[in-house]
Amino acid sequence: MRLKVGLLGGSFNPAHAGHRHISLQALRRLGLDAVWWLVSPQNPLKPRAGMAPLAERLATATAVARHPRILPTDIERSLGTRYTVDTLAALRRRFPLIRFVWLMGADNLIQIGRWKRWQCLFTGTAIAVFDRPRYAAAALASMAAQRFRARRQAETSSRRLCDTRPPAWIFIRAPLHPASATAIREKTARARRLLERGAPTGHPVAGRLVESGRPEQKETGP
Repeated sequence: MRLKVGLLGGSFNPAHAGHRHISLQALRRLGLDAVWWLVSPQNPLKPRAGMAPLAERLATATAVARHPRILPTDIERSLGTRYTVDTLAALRRRFPLIRFVWLMGADNLIQIGRWKRWQCLFTGTAIAVFDRPRYAAAALASMAAQRFRARRQAETSSRRLCDTRPPAWIFIRAPLHPASATAIREKTARARRLLERGAPTGHPVAGRLVESGRPEQKETGP
């Protein structure tokens, strides 16, 4: 039987509980064998300023994943790809016996029209879109959702998504998680400023964020 693998791409700057939450939901709802976190060397749509080194982001992702079937990787570096559409094509060539499904949050469905050859993402790989706080309505009204409206699969058929010939996509209304990398970076920056002003490392915010380098994780795997 062919393996079913979910692909969650991003900068992971830093990785956080929201990434893990989506991955756990994907494992359960889509019946996946594994989820690979594709830690991007450099997202073409994001500035280099404020981007942590790849090795640091990969190490943080590994610490946050904490699950035998959630596997952070910097494979895009060895593939030499920058754009998602090229990465997916290269992965399909390298692993022809794996059925891949692209995982993303609803916020990315809204702005996927900015991605290189975005329509090829839909025609080449099954896609699972996970609801995020405040994004569902805009995501389902987005250009991409409307363009491939006829190929949207029923949520009740989520376990068959990997076996459905693309274009095929599904919108999953899973329990929501509020974490975001932007919010975590802002909290970390505030914590560092507190330390610079003389706050002790045991400060309830400064100590936890600066000493650990990441927020506390309290979720458990399936």
